[in-house]
This record gives sequence, structure tokens and C-alpha cells, in this order.
Amino acid sequence: MSGTTYQVITHGKFAELTDEQRASLVAQAGDHDLFKARFTEEGTVTYEPALLTFTFRVLIPATDDDTEELVLGQAEELAAAAVQGLGGTYRDLRSVSTDLSKIKIKRKGR
Repeated sequence: MSGTTYQVITHGKFAELTDEQRASLVAQAGDHDLFKARFTEEGTVTYEPALLTFTFRVLIPATDDDTEELVLGQAEELAAAAVQGLGGTYRDLRSVSTDLSKIKIKRKGR
């Protein structure tokens, strides 16, 4: 059984935050800036101290039988857990994916 890996970006908004949640997230913002964004199987959350939106990047391994909808659902579950793990709340998740097996690399000089 072969498979592929999807690279998924999930965008979301922070839901209403308490003053305590806001202070905690602002204190952690330096650890979650755009320059630390990576696609990993655990995923990474990035956001700005204004706490309006966040982005979650993740690699999702999939079999040939897995649908893109299933992969996006898994990514959104991981994004929700990651934001909650940071002490935040979320809303309005939306995701886009790229099947890495379908990327064609053009080499110069060939």
C-alpha cells in the first residue's frame, strides 16, 4: 500500500479571549512568529501579538485511500489542539493542502 504526504496550511481566528489568555498568548508570541514556521508532522502555530488570526502548518501522511477531506479534517483537529494547548480558543478554521507526490521539480539545464 503506497501513500503520500500532504502539506496543509490551516488558517483560523482567535475566538474571544479572556485577559489571562490574551496575556499568556502575547507572552508566547515570540516563540510563534512567522520566521519559526515549519511543516512538521506535529505542526507549528504562528501568530502575531495582535491575536487576531493564526496559521498552523503540518505534514499529514496519507494512504491512497485517504481523501483530501479526511486529511484536511485531521489537520484542523491538530490545529485546534495546538491552539488550545497554547491556552487559546479558536474559530473559523479553513485549510488548503498540497499533495507532495504531485509536485514536479524543474531542473535547470535539462
